[in-house]
Amino acid sequence: MKLLLVEDDPSMRATLQRTLSRRGMEVEACGDGFQALERWPAAKPDVVLLDLTLPGLDGLEVLARARRAGWTTPVLILTARGTVGDRIVGLNTGADDYLPKPFDLDELEARVRALHRRRAPPGHDLAPEPRVGRLRLDRESGAVYRDAVVLELSPRELALLQALMARPGQAVGKDRLFELVFPGEADVQFEAVEVVVYRLRKKLAASGAELVTLRGLGYLLKASAT
Repeated sequence: MKLLLVEDDPSMRATLQRTLSRRGMEVEACGDGFQALERWPAAKPDVVLLDLTLPGLDGLEVLARARRAGWTTPVLILTARGTVGDRIVGLNTGADDYLPKPFDLDELEARVRALHRRRAPPGHDLAPEPRVGRLRLDRESGAVYRDAVVLELSPRELALLQALMARPGQAVGKDRLFELVFPGEADVQFEAVEVVVYRLRKKLAASGAELVTLRGLGYLLKASAT
């Protein structure tokens, strides 16, 4: 699932991007209304998380312009404006759901997934889950199973494995993996991805899956030859 997160508070933005990425979602984030309107059609998100108090262009105006442009992506408003009147205005402008701050992260995830399911075409839930060797990625929970047992992984190992399982047999760039594994963590060295790969590779023993390094390209996950 791809999300566009529009939140002007850097700390909140980084926290939400990190948390949702760890739960198996691909999150693109921006901090003001004009950036949101630029990124929305390019990112093609499944759900938009939209704060109302934004610099440059208020969140309600962003939503109104998006709906006038014919963009039908489900929108979940996240805001400290929690009065009934504010909710009515947001829903009448074209929002699909409304979650006042502060909110529980589990409830946020549940609402995002509900919006995604509501928009999914018939038969979407019947699509096979990603599998590599004996590994299976559960789309709803984001957990990775080896046969019937959940792999015990750190949040960073899980984020990296989820990204690779989403594109089995295809290279995923090191820079892209860094964004997914260390979202918003500017003080982390780029080479930290290699440490996570090393640890994850050891945990994939006897899984029927092999984590391969492609110099200059990144990494890929494929079924083991034996």
